[in-house]
Amino acid sequence: MRHLLSVLILAVLFTGLTGCSYLFYPRASDYAEKAKGATGVETLINLTTMMEASAKASKGGTGYDQPLNDLHNQFHAFDDTLCCLDEDKRDQPAYALAVTHNKELWAVFKRVWKFKKDQPQRDQHLDLFVVELGELRDTLKTIK
Repeated sequence: MRHLLSVLILAVLFTGLTGCSYLFYPRASDYAEKAKGATGVETLINLTTMMEASAKASKGGTGYDQPLNDLHNQFHAFDDTLCCLDEDKRDQPAYALAVTHNKELWAVFKRVWKFKKDQPQRDQHLDLFVVELGELRDTLKTIK
């Protein structure tokens, strides 16, 4: 019993530390691959562009429609890719600002999710999401 518990704990830790969103959001890896750039920063910038297009396509929709599903998976791909930048990039002050923008995006996305069936709140939060994405993209360009 003790051995089984140890294996279970190890499996949970391993899954959590290796980017579990690919386990729960398998399409996230597809978007990460599609956005692949020459560098990690370019991949992140490509993902912000994809997320912006999906957020704009989500406007006017309702529920968990395809554009919102795409945005959700792209956001998980972005979140997983952000933590995988080289250490020299992560040591830059701009990276810390990008992490802050990412946390702000999560707060806004949770509101989008809450209001996914309610207009105009969904569209208002999607607009805010797009504005924050622009700020994040500008920050990422300074990391290059």
